[in-house]
Amino acid sequence: MILRTEADWNRDLETETSADGTMFEFTVASERPFLYFKPCVIDGDQVHWSAGMNNLAVLSEPGPRDIYPFFHSRQVGDITPVLEFDSPLLERAHRLRVYLPAGYEENTLKRYPVLYMHDAKNLFFPEEAFSGTDWEIDETLDLLEAMNVIDRVIVVAVYAVNREEEYTKPGYELYGHSLVEEVKPLIDARFRTLTAAIHTGVMGSSLGGVVSFYLAWQWPEVFGRAACMSSTFTMKDDLIERVMSEPRREIKVYLDSGWPGDNYEVTLSMCMALIERGYLFGRDFFYFVFPLATHDEASWGTRCHLPLQLFNGEAITATRCHEKGSAICAVS
Repeated sequence: MILRTEADWNRDLETETSADGTMFEFTVASERPFLYFKPCVIDGDQVHWSAGMNNLAVLSEPGPRDIYPFFHSRQVGDITPVLEFDSPLLERAHRLRVYLPAGYEENTLKRYPVLYMHDAKNLFFPEEAFSGTDWEIDETLDLLEAMNVIDRVIVVAVYAVNREEEYTKPGYELYGHSLVEEVKPLIDARFRTLTAAIHTGVMGSSLGGVVSFYLAWQWPEVFGRAACMSSTFTMKDDLIERVMSEPRREIKVYLDSGWPGDNYEVTLSMCMALIERGYLFGRDFFYFVFPLATHDEASWGTRCHLPLQLFNGEAITATRCHEKGSAICAVS
C-alpha cells in the first residue's frame, strides 16, 4: 500500500507502519491547509488506484483520521432486496431494506453508524413511492460521500403497515419496542454496525418525524440522534408535554418544516420546548424553516442532506475524535 497526493500524482509515499498488513500509517504535508490524495496498491509493476473520488485531508483537522479505501467494489452504495422476518411483538412480519455504502463488502475491518428511517417505500424507488417521487436517499448519500462531506453510513429503511397507528400514540409504543428488541439486534448481528447510541439515529417526515422523536426520547440509550422533518407533533402524541415535564435526555435532535403550513407552528413549539428545558441550539438541536417548502417527498429529499451531515458529517466525526483525545491515522 502506498499513497499518492496532488503534490505529485506520480510520486509514491511509503507507509510508516504496517504491523499486520491491514493498517498502513502515512504522514502528509502541504503548504495549503488541505491536500487531495489516493491510496494505491503496488502489484509488481502495476499501480492500482482506489476507486471513487480523491480523498481530502484537512491538515487543520484535530488529530489523525482513518481511511478505508476500496479497489474492486462499485463506487456507489447497494440497496438490499426486501428483507422480511416475523415480529412476535407485532404479530406480523417486518419488511425492510438496507442501504450499504460503497466499499462495504470489501472493507471488512470497518464498522458503520446506522440510520433507521421510516416510510421505506418513499426512500429509494419512485415506483414504490407515494405519488411516484422518492427521496433519492441513496443518491444523496453517494454524492455526500464523493464530496468527502460525511462518514459512510448504513441506512435501515423500515416499511410501515399502518403508519397512522404505528407512528402515533399509543401504537408507537409497541412499534418502538419491536425496533429496539427485534429489528436493531437483527441488524447489529447481520451487519458491521457501530452499536452505541451516539452512532445510531432515527429519521422520518410528518408522522415519521413524530415516531423518530418518540424513539429517541423513549430510548436515548439506543437512539442518540433524531431527525424530525415536518413533524405532525400534537396530533396524536404528547411529546411536547413530555419534553416540558420529564428529565432531559442526552440526545441530538434535528427539526425542520416548511412555511406556511407544513406543521410550522407545532415544530416551532417543539423547538421552544427544547430551549425551555435547556437544550442549546447548534449543540443539542438544530431547527430550520424552509420558505414555501411543501409537505411532500420531493421537499424532504431535497433537504435530507442537512441531517445526514449534522449526524455523520466530517466535522461531527472530527469533533468526536477530538473529544475522545485519541485517534489512529490509518489506511486499512
